[in-house]
Amino acid sequence: MKRKVAAVRTFKQARTYILQAGICGIFSDAGVGMANLWEVVDLPDRQPGEKGWGQKIIAIWRWKNELPAIYPAEIFYGKIPPGRAVLMSMDYLRMEHYSKYHRPLRECSSVAQKIYERLKLDPLTTGSLREELNMTQRPERNRFERALQELQITLNIARRNSLEDENDTWVLFTDQYLDVVHARESFTS
Repeated sequence: MKRKVAAVRTFKQARTYILQAGICGIFSDAGVGMANLWEVVDLPDRQPGEKGWGQKIIAIWRWKNELPAIYPAEIFYGKIPPGRAVLMSMDYLRMEHYSKYHRPLRECSSVAQKIYERLKLDPLTTGSLREELNMTQRPERNRFERALQELQITLNIARRNSLEDENDTWVLFTDQYLDVVHARESFTS
């Protein structure tokens, strides 16, 4: 029997929902059986004839960036196989997710390794990174997108937690979440 969840209408309620769920998808594509914000957010969708996005999608889109930036010690934004965006509690990331999904860089594709090596120098937005690596045209652009997603899924890179970033800006996972890596190392030692 599915547990009834209170409707989410505010940023604070979204934070509470994620912390209680442990992990949740952002939109309805999260997958069968996975909690997701789209199902619980109770805000109006775009009305017929209304231009732009409705309140619901605007709130969810904003919260996926703001929650990890405002509560970096509590909430993580990342990707799960096969590339779906999720929010999860840092406790869930430490205790469950990291050990299941982290893979060493050497197990990643050559394009993923190339992206990682570039991010060692400094954080970059998706567009800047794509341009620097000269992967703006198809089929290189597709290879770039797959490799960027691979690095997120394998927890080698993460989106930087900053309200100042207008676009996704990427950092090495260890630069932002070294405590998660150390917690896992101490657990397995």
